[in-house]
Amino acid sequence: MEKLSTKTKKGFFYYVEKGGNALPHPALLFGIFALTIFVLSGIGSLLGWQGVHPATGEQVGVFNLMSRDGIHFILLSMVKNYTSFAPLGIVMVAMLGIGIAEHSGLVKSAINAMLAKTPPHFITVMIVFTAVLSKVAGDLGYLLIIPLSGVIFHSVGRNPLVGMSAAFAGVSGGFSANFVITSLDPLLAGLTQEAAQILDPNYVVLPTANYYFMAASAVMVTVVATIVTVKWVEPRLGRYTGDVPQEEIVQPTKIEKKGLRNAGLCFLAWFVLLGIGLVPANGVLRGEGGGLLNSPALVGFISLLFLTFATAGTVYGFTVGKYKKGADVMNGMNESIKSLAAYLVLVFFAAQFIAWFKESNLGIMLAINGANFLKNADIGLIPLVILFILFTAMTNFLMGSASAKWAIMGPVFVPIFMLLGYSPELSQAVFRIGDSITNVISPMMSFFALIIVYYQKYDKKAGIGTIVATMLPYTITFFICWTALLIVWILFNLPLGPGVSLYYGM
Repeated sequence: MEKLSTKTKKGFFYYVEKGGNALPHPALLFGIFALTIFVLSGIGSLLGWQGVHPATGEQVGVFNLMSRDGIHFILLSMVKNYTSFAPLGIVMVAMLGIGIAEHSGLVKSAINAMLAKTPPHFITVMIVFTAVLSKVAGDLGYLLIIPLSGVIFHSVGRNPLVGMSAAFAGVSGGFSANFVITSLDPLLAGLTQEAAQILDPNYVVLPTANYYFMAASAVMVTVVATIVTVKWVEPRLGRYTGDVPQEEIVQPTKIEKKGLRNAGLCFLAWFVLLGIGLVPANGVLRGEGGGLLNSPALVGFISLLFLTFATAGTVYGFTVGKYKKGADVMNGMNESIKSLAAYLVLVFFAAQFIAWFKESNLGIMLAINGANFLKNADIGLIPLVILFILFTAMTNFLMGSASAKWAIMGPVFVPIFMLLGYSPELSQAVFRIGDSITNVISPMMSFFALIIVYYQKYDKKAGIGTIVATMLPYTITFFICWTALLIVWILFNLPLGPGVSLYYGM
């Protein structure tokens, strides 16, 4: 990347990046984090650190990883920690299908066809908007939208790191925001309902509890992320001068258009099959009780992603002559797995750190104590909302899972809001803001290791510092704008979702 100005070099984000990248290699850093947890668990156990789990009422203590049982856990779970690390299998299976689509030339031709007709000034907002929508398809944004955004920006002569950052902001920084109901909505609603029934046994929380607010939030995230990308991130990162060759934007040839048409028909066929399995009330792809949100089509979306991209890529490859035999298709898979080598190493250490941290109970202990502090603060609604958002945002550095955090915080904060006269749905909306805004700068976020690998494709020196410094403007701006949006919602007493009030009466 081109040199930044002296003024920029001395700026805050410059030092954040330099300080972060001065740390050891990300894989080694996760190893150091794991050893730190190992030692802290021993200290915490020796000092008798304890707390009461708000959901179960049980006493929670620190599990000593330095003990006999702790050593046994480390040795017996090391392989399992690695192979059961949730994003690992997801990434590998998805990349097998995407790898065929890339190797065959389908992705390149599709991008060329799209960019040839897209006005340049619409590319940034298009990427952010697509990233926000991608969450309806689970992890599609992390696996496809973010890396493709780098390719798209590079193709039009813009810094690929800027494109990936914009997509990352839409996918992860605006994690809860969307225009449609996703699998996250019923998951959080169920936990909120359990917490609400501590005071009101008959209270029901629906998956649509925050729909109006989250749809408005999706608009806010799209606009804000686009502005931050264009006005701050792109000027700061400057022009890309790395050695990754730029994809030339050319109109697809006649044979490539035929390949795109055949691949498109393949995609259409999968959508038809999906519709046949989902639309009828007794469709084969519907979930238990005929549900859509718990259907295999959504829960098992990665499998569908693999099948659609693998078949479409194969059809395209044979149409344009890139593939002559089945072995050529397998070579496409081989190439995609080779590109994951750095990720596979990094994930091993990240998986051990997260597993040790979870087993030690240190994250739960810190979350419980922080929640108790806010509970006893005895302040007004707006200050409580702001502090709760900040607290949840900070907890993201301790626990990556939204459901795990809400399982701990919900039984504390939902009753607090109810006793103050505010609905459980409001406390859930506040939590979702804090849970989203620091995803992009938290190493505990499940796909953070993969994001590092994406960045290193274009900048070999990129590390945690690069990502944190690049994404921090999104975090700060999202916090300000999203909090302001919620305060406006409260001041004007707007419904959070269909039939959902801000207020609650005992």
